[in-house]
Amino acid sequence: METYLLDWANLLVRWLHVIVAIAWIGSSFYFVFLDSSLTPPEDAKLRSEGATGELWAVHGGGFYHPVKYAVSPPALPPHLHWFYWESYSTWLSGFALFLVSYLWSPSVYLIDPRVMDWAPWAAVTAALAFLVVFWVFYDLACRFLGKGEHGDARVGLAVALLVVLAAWLACHLFAGRAAFLLVGAMLATTMSANVAMCIIPGQRKVVAALKAGQPVDPIHGQRGKQRSVHNTYFTLPVLFAMLSNHYSFTYASAYNWVFLILIMAAGAAIRQFFVLRHGYKLGRNAHPWPYAAAGVIVLLGLIVWLRPAPAPAAAAPQAVNLAQVQAITAQRCVLCHGPALQSKGVRLDTPEDLQKHALQIYQQVVVSRVMPMNNATGMTEAERAVFAQWFKPGVK
Repeated sequence: METYLLDWANLLVRWLHVIVAIAWIGSSFYFVFLDSSLTPPEDAKLRSEGATGELWAVHGGGFYHPVKYAVSPPALPPHLHWFYWESYSTWLSGFALFLVSYLWSPSVYLIDPRVMDWAPWAAVTAALAFLVVFWVFYDLACRFLGKGEHGDARVGLAVALLVVLAAWLACHLFAGRAAFLLVGAMLATTMSANVAMCIIPGQRKVVAALKAGQPVDPIHGQRGKQRSVHNTYFTLPVLFAMLSNHYSFTYASAYNWVFLILIMAAGAAIRQFFVLRHGYKLGRNAHPWPYAAAGVIVLLGLIVWLRPAPAPAAAAPQAVNLAQVQAITAQRCVLCHGPALQSKGVRLDTPEDLQKHALQIYQQVVVSRVMPMNNATGMTEAERAVFAQWFKPGVK
């Protein structure tokens, strides 16, 4: 019953998480486009009121005319929409999903004895620490390195080094699948913390000053802009990390931390292409194709790097029958893929099921070697060789 209820919790929370993440990321993408597409107002009245940019757009049969005031509008409107619940609900649902999927069963999902064999409570504590410690160092970097002419460059370099260190450390402490997800959760926590700890408090101070008839300190807008820009470049790396658990070849390699860093860099480069493309269309900067090209080149390099090695020449094949395979799966696999529990909807306790999922078994057990998960049931190399021989055409 516990497994059944956990599956329902996983389904419902994952559904919620995807919905609210779409809302948050969608609004983030829209405002990046909007901010990059604004042109100086043509109306003298708007300029006299302090408007710094405007955009005319058409959508859904209607025309829209958003106007931006860099510091403050001439008068505060009675109804002001705040963009923060998209962020908060995404983080809360994501953390709930992390709790149900990973922290609830750390011995299965967080711990790989081949990487580090430690107590479940210690692994859970370390995982939670990743979320907090990265934010603390990131926030310090923004506050103390972001001043002066080259402040943004210094902060960018510091954040990049922090991400590299965190990726290396996570992949040397946790199971590869959990490490990738944890780095993504770490960045997502920082994104939401930027909203909760910097962007929204700054906006509240601006609104309070306007209501009190006091001058608005532009520093709040500058800080909010800085954190929003960082959130923009975190987006694609976070999305990859959240999807990576479905693709074992990404986290199963010996140098999975290098792969994680490179693919996140590729995502950030591709995001930079889309950000600068808006400015290019208005003649503000050169065509940003080198960023897209760099991202694609990195992705192609990763595809080549992780390609399956050619099978070595083997001795004359030994006969392997289905009964031998079924005996191994009964001992190593049926615990999670049997009548009581059918993880990922895969059942492996009957000959028909083994034939049906032969390709998946070969990929997960022989090629990527991620199953059994973290080799919790102790599958031997000889047993993996049996699966490899059984899968060869004409042997089954």
